[in-house]
Amino acid sequence: MTTLLIGLLIPLLGTMLGASFVFFMKKDMPVRLQKALLGFASGVMVAASVWSLLIPAIEAEADKGPWAVMPAAVGFLLGILFLLAIDELTPHLHVGATSPEGPRSKLSRTAMLALAVTIHNLPEGMAVGVVLAGATQGTAGLSLSAAIAVSLGIAIQNIPEGAIISMPMRAAGNSRWRSFLIGSLSGIVEPIGGLLVILLAAWLTPILPYLLAFAAGAMLYVVVEELIPEASQGTHSNLSTIGFAIGFVLMMVLDVVLG
Repeated sequence: MTTLLIGLLIPLLGTMLGASFVFFMKKDMPVRLQKALLGFASGVMVAASVWSLLIPAIEAEADKGPWAVMPAAVGFLLGILFLLAIDELTPHLHVGATSPEGPRSKLSRTAMLALAVTIHNLPEGMAVGVVLAGATQGTAGLSLSAAIAVSLGIAIQNIPEGAIISMPMRAAGNSRWRSFLIGSLSGIVEPIGGLLVILLAAWLTPILPYLLAFAAGAMLYVVVEELIPEASQGTHSNLSTIGFAIGFVLMMVLDVVLG
């Protein structure tokens, strides 16, 4: 139980650490640093999707021969479609954007920014919950150390995310403590989502391969639709590429060494 709790809370601690940047930096985050952090976050999420989610999903169905890939393929596409639907049906505002996306709403910019972050963090929380549930039940060859590796990788990815949320809040005129609180709370959906998956694990075990791939699809949707475009536009996009490579390799090494 203690290991599960630690695994659920580590990503939130990463977000809080990133949000604390408002106490040490100026109002605006340097563009070069933001590009590098966005690329790093993308690399971590891509590597986690492949090594920690898609590969275990396929290995869990290895006894089905050539058809072992089908649950992973179906789950992956469902994850993409799920995030696409949420993106279309939820009014939200991406960091740095001037106009909101989704249906028209009278929500404040802060509320729509929070919704955008929730959309972003939902698949990450699901990923942590799914691998922890699979590890506790010995499904798909997942171990607790591998699950903690995923949690740690997400936490590392959340450090730049927390900063990218809190720094614009500070630049908009909010106090440092308010900006830190909003940035920190942006990650609260992750342990909540992960806990719900674990609580439902007994019923979800038969479809765990689908859920692993579902989380991978949802995470990669966020990378392709949001992180990479933000990291690539404007100047210094080469820094995002370097950040991506570092994040990808780091998550890959964590998964292999700890798994």
